[in-house]
Amino acid sequence: MQFPERFSDLPEYAFPRLRSLLDPYAAGGDVLHLSLGEPKNPFPDWVSAIIARESAGFGRYPANDGSPDLLEAISGWLARRYGVQVDPGSRIMALNGTREGLFSAAVALFPERKAGQRPAVLIPNPFYPVYAVGTVTAGAEPVFVDAGPDTGFLPDFAAVPADVLARTVAVYVCSPSNPQGAVASAGYWASLLALAERHDFRILADECYAEIYRGDPPVGVLQAASAAGADPERVVAFHSLSKRSNLPGLRSGFVAGGPQTIAAIKRLRAYAGAPLPGPLQAAAAAVWRDEAHVTENRASYARRFAMADQIIGGVEGWSSPPGGFFLWLPVDDGETACVKLWRETGVRVLPGAYLARDSGGTNPGKRNIRVALVAPDDDVRRGLTALVACLKDAR
Repeated sequence: MQFPERFSDLPEYAFPRLRSLLDPYAAGGDVLHLSLGEPKNPFPDWVSAIIARESAGFGRYPANDGSPDLLEAISGWLARRYGVQVDPGSRIMALNGTREGLFSAAVALFPERKAGQRPAVLIPNPFYPVYAVGTVTAGAEPVFVDAGPDTGFLPDFAAVPADVLARTVAVYVCSPSNPQGAVASAGYWASLLALAERHDFRILADECYAEIYRGDPPVGVLQAASAAGADPERVVAFHSLSKRSNLPGLRSGFVAGGPQTIAAIKRLRAYAGAPLPGPLQAAAAAVWRDEAHVTENRASYARRFAMADQIIGGVEGWSSPPGGFFLWLPVDDGETACVKLWRETGVRVLPGAYLARDSGGTNPGKRNIRVALVAPDDDVRRGLTALVACLKDAR
């Protein structure tokens, strides 16, 4: 029995790798999971009531592209948040979580050839794994562009060789970035839009952490494209309720772009998509319209980052990220640090190398660990205090 070769060099997914690394050892204290970016804050208590009220909808096939009410709610949120007017019928499609959209967009949008060659897709390194899997599935070549301290933890796509840019069909960008929490400025977006125009590629912007920030709200790609007068087909934005509203299990997200782009993604969804059930779409519409819970959620993460500044602030190499809910901490070796922390304290974090690929002979995440600030405040304080005491000699 043969299997496709296109997936043969994919590394094992990060969390099975983490289990293989740590499970042979006993925890050195009360177990505290700070490895997975799964929000633990409460979601709005009225969500369950809406789902119950709309439960008859489970007996019907859901609207494939999103109900009119949900699409209107998303369009209204984009107008309030970014000051952009996006037609709900032609420029937005509801998603069963942004991972679905980030994958299916690659299949729907990436051409088979560019300039007579295999197309290239530029991916930040470290990165969310679906970027690479979608690229490979579409038959394109993933090109990993390191995003380290020297580039402000955002990829410098302009530094990619000219021959690669000539066959580039898309770039993936995450802002605020996972895992480093870097935020793309208006200037960064403007430069990337100009580069995309020169070399004729799309920008796929993963903005699922856009509502978790400290300071000014992050600029979005739709906002930047509107300000620049860019072709709306040039940018594709992805958003989710998972982090914004602490609803990862609702699986509600959306993709927004130009009419032709969304039509192509809708065409594929009609054959291969898994639309969100009707009662969940009704709940999602109400959640996109409410901001009070988002403000409260953002404040809870701000408290935890203030706590991190207090506990870790004196450690060499510490930099407080402006967005997201992860810490990206420098260590001598990520796997060694994770094992030491687990065996001595019971705190579980993720080696940075598991989120990156070797590039130029090195893995840009090898000397980092990722810590998710998703646990309750007291647990975060305990975990960070244990981490600093345990790893004081590991950086």
